[in-house]
Amino acid sequence: MEFLRKHAGLLIVGAVIAIIFYNVGFSAGEKTLTADRAGLENTEEGEPISVDFQAFWKAWNLLNEKYVPASTTAKAVGDQKKVWGAIEGLTDSLGDPYTVFFPPVESKLFEADIRGNFDGIGAEILAQDGAITVIAPLKNSPAEKAGIIAGDRIIKINDKETSSLSTEDAVQLIRGERGTQVVLTIFRSGVKEPFDVTVTRDVIDIPTINTKELPNGIFVIELYSFSAQAPNLFRNALREFIVSGNDKLILDLRGNPGGYLEAAIDMASWFLPSSMVVVREDFGKNSSEEKVYRSKGYNVFNDNLKFAILVDRGSASATEILAGALVEHGKAVLVGEKTFGKGSVQELVSITSETSLKITIARWLTPNGVSISQNGIEPEYPVAYTLADREADRDPQLEKAIEILNKQ
Repeated sequence: MEFLRKHAGLLIVGAVIAIIFYNVGFSAGEKTLTADRAGLENTEEGEPISVDFQAFWKAWNLLNEKYVPASTTAKAVGDQKKVWGAIEGLTDSLGDPYTVFFPPVESKLFEADIRGNFDGIGAEILAQDGAITVIAPLKNSPAEKAGIIAGDRIIKINDKETSSLSTEDAVQLIRGERGTQVVLTIFRSGVKEPFDVTVTRDVIDIPTINTKELPNGIFVIELYSFSAQAPNLFRNALREFIVSGNDKLILDLRGNPGGYLEAAIDMASWFLPSSMVVVREDFGKNSSEEKVYRSKGYNVFNDNLKFAILVDRGSASATEILAGALVEHGKAVLVGEKTFGKGSVQELVSITSETSLKITIARWLTPNGVSISQNGIEPEYPVAYTLADREADRDPQLEKAIEILNKQ
């Protein structure tokens, strides 16, 4: 999605992805290369490459000279596709699910995600620990309507095992034209046996916000994504809260997989004085400095605001940034389950006109320096939301937040 460095700022898809368009010179090399070619000349700026590439070129030549497809009907693989495969293998060697090379077809799919309108089932997923994990189904999406929940592990897609699939491979299998169906085999914590869920694909429009009033002066804002439009919609929701005369606010961030970093900073600014830290960007060994993002200082609420935030395993990325900032600065209490822990920063670079490389370049830290990726955000009031609760139409997390606010 759930990626542009535009006027709205940085887009996070549990992460922040800034597209920096520049072209690098590309040459596939000659078809046959001598074995004594031990290295490659680095045509980009920076230190020369000191790695011995002799093994790579030897394997390249052997495959070109000796490989015979096991099937007579197999299609020949061109040199260009082998290059794409080599780059994919290079990124896979890092073991980071967020660092990904996009060949032409996958690059187009990724662009569709950026636009936020596509045909599919409407679920944020991630290849993790030998399966495809559901971070969160989008609100009112086919996935949510079919009963898929955050934390579900997809072990098969239309009878295809997912243990060796990347996130992008799984997306290609799950996505399809509106009205068609996909069968997902789900393993769910608390359920003894895997089970199949049939989901009918539809056009997915990423939702943003909803508001409602509850008894005893409680106002609820349900935020589903940190889209480019989210700051304005959130401002309108806060105005609605103030005009309503209610004095207790619940911000429901459950199942929110993230979005624009700038949206999270803008929302935090309504509750924090100017220059207070919202999030820190740690570049690790690549830099001795960190980048600090601070409140814009709208700060329209005083310290007497009764404020609770709901989170769960599907709360990720920009959601964790906003929740972490408001909790650590003492502006809100956190209720629910430990968040997903999706706090790395990505940069999307154009490799050719049809391909791109998404690279993890930094980590998000809370104002107090806690790594979001490593730890997620732990609620002050941990409350589970079980299958039995769901089936009985109970919401113990919301009930706990109401109880806390009524006691304040």
